[in-house]
Amino acid sequence: MAKIENGRQSADSRRIRTISSSHMDDESSLGSDSEINGFTNDRHTDKYGFIGGAQQYSEESAQDVPPEVLRQREVKWLDMLSNWNKWMVKRHKKVRLRCQKGIPPSLRGRAWLYLSGGKVKREQNRGKFEELDSQAGDPKELDVIEKDLHRQFPFHEMFVSRGGHGQQDLFRVLKAYTLYRPEEGYCQAQAPIAAVLLMHMPAEDAFWGLVQICEKYLPGYYSAGLEAIQLDGEILYALTRRVSPLTYRHLEKHKIEAILYMTEWFMCAFSRTLPWASVLRVWDMFLCDGVKIIFRVGLVLLKCMLGTREKLKACQGQYETMELLRSIEPRYMQEGFLVREVLEVPVSERDIESEHHVQLKRWRKNHGELHWKSPPRMHGARAIMASEPPSRQDLRQNPTIIVESPLPPPQPTPQLQKGEKKGKEEKKKGSMKTHPPVTEIPNPYNLPGDPKLPLRDPQLPLRDPQLTLRDSPVQKPLVNDTPLPNTPKDSHLPQQPALNDQPALNDQPVFNDQSLLKESPLQKSRQSLSSTEADHQDTYL
Repeated sequence: MAKIENGRQSADSRRIRTISSSHMDDESSLGSDSEINGFTNDRHTDKYGFIGGAQQYSEESAQDVPPEVLRQREVKWLDMLSNWNKWMVKRHKKVRLRCQKGIPPSLRGRAWLYLSGGKVKREQNRGKFEELDSQAGDPKELDVIEKDLHRQFPFHEMFVSRGGHGQQDLFRVLKAYTLYRPEEGYCQAQAPIAAVLLMHMPAEDAFWGLVQICEKYLPGYYSAGLEAIQLDGEILYALTRRVSPLTYRHLEKHKIEAILYMTEWFMCAFSRTLPWASVLRVWDMFLCDGVKIIFRVGLVLLKCMLGTREKLKACQGQYETMELLRSIEPRYMQEGFLVREVLEVPVSERDIESEHHVQLKRWRKNHGELHWKSPPRMHGARAIMASEPPSRQDLRQNPTIIVESPLPPPQPTPQLQKGEKKGKEEKKKGSMKTHPPVTEIPNPYNLPGDPKLPLRDPQLPLRDPQLTLRDSPVQKPLVNDTPLPNTPKDSHLPQQPALNDQPALNDQPVFNDQSLLKESPLQKSRQSLSSTEADHQDTYL
């Protein structure tokens, strides 16, 4: 087994290629993400994608939101994401409140990317991830990353198989980060952070989300020596004295340093500690308000497990205390209970920064200057946006699936009013009118230089006389691709008004006897359904 030094795994064992499914061994996790291991008939996946393990969904650990409430929240979040800059600047308290209530699952990935500033970072560095992904990377770093892949959420359907798509994307994201920050390299605790992001967004977005968490939310956590996490451990220890004096005295009595129990909590943002419903709620608040949420969760767990004399009777020493903190009671990690307690903890950004200043002075006195100069910590989405103001283009949302249609729905045939007299006069003059009106439908997506569209066969009935362009936002092409015959030039018909006597589409005449076209087949609708063809598109709605 590989050695652990300063929270990092050394590359001293044989290289194991996990990108190929042919190198499966006994250590590989059960199951597969695409029927690789043949357990598809027996496996039951919960709504979060877990097939087992302690983080699988249960009614005791989560609180379900009614579908109608989710739909209302989705509408509100869609409005916020469409006007993100305005909401963050003028109505940030409302954004925070909605994050505390929980981001709708269908929009969680996109909201996380906006909250963390990853969306802006991605737009300002177009092509950077593809460039890093195409590079080979440091063999030593790649060896350590590959050994860690199967350890990340082995009971989740996305990462359950060796060489599956989830592990491949996780490898790409972690490798890209080692190339993006070669002086920092890879740390084992980065893998679960990247894995959580990959469960909600594509690899490129997950990479920029990881960059923002490592550089803005938790700077210095994953650097050599782990000095930043040790400092935050001292801050947590000092804040415990204010929140739960009884817990503080117990930890002080048995000389239990915070680094012994809070390292995985903080470095993995509780992603490997809490039930999954609670993890998602904690991350919703964490990416909105910053690291103070992580401190509050840690303080709540310490207070619940060690905050009463009855509980301390069972903890007569350091070993018993550590065992208690490693197996936290499920009722204290339940989603509803934990979120309520976290919101009531009286710890703010100012408290954390004030205590950070005190602990930094003490560190310099006892250990000298820090070896790793990390950038200043940003406390939440608003601070990140203020430090790097985005442009309107950076926040613009682009759909992934674009369906273009050369033809809108056919116009209905309303009752003639003013045109009735003209029709009667034409009959009297002997004009030929033995078929329904011919409708020329303009192409709303017509590009410069494109030929005009042919007219509809006068013998074909209209597809849906009740549907107009105003009734449907999606332009549907005609069902068949049959060439249309020429339309006689002696057909003089009145312009057909749109439904409810409104002007016709684009205020163009529906029929023009001077612009009849020759016979030509209808153009098929062009569809782009590949997310790889639409650069930097949001694919996770």
